[in-house]
Amino acid sequence: MDPQGGGRIRFRKPEPQDGAAVWELVAACAPLDENSMYCNLIQCDHFRDTCILAERDGQVLGWISGYRLPYDPETLFVWQVAVSDAARGEGLAKRMLGRLLDRDDCAGVTRLQTTITRDNDASWGLFKSFARAEDAQFDAQAHFTRDTHFRGYHATEHMVTIKLPEAESRAA
Repeated sequence: MDPQGGGRIRFRKPEPQDGAAVWELVAACAPLDENSMYCNLIQCDHFRDTCILAERDGQVLGWISGYRLPYDPETLFVWQVAVSDAARGEGLAKRMLGRLLDRDDCAGVTRLQTTITRDNDASWGLFKSFARAEDAQFDAQAHFTRDTHFRGYHATEHMVTIKLPEAESRAA
């Protein structure tokens, strides 16, 4: 049983019919950038092997979208992490990351990358905590900058790279 919701959390690959629920979850998780519902549907369909959905009693509580970089399949890029208010404080995001990396679909992944704006304390906390728990190297560098890439419309995104330990030590 999970501490706050009564039922057990189920982790699974998303399906196309989850697209609307994922879109609603992301919309409820400010300050996340919202994508179109169609984008979330495509993620649930085309990228399902590298995305994860968490649900309890049929309610979508958590979502991670990601993909292996086409030019570097050893890197899993995490596009977005969303956790419902109903599951906050349960360590759900960190558990989803671990479950995702443990999939056969992520065999051979040695790096995790994501981009985070400087003011997103929750994301910094998640990825630093995950790196510590995995005994992994953590690095962050400005990557997509406010002026060069966003024409002043969006804060600089910092590329976070987590170099994972060997697969054998991860499973231990």
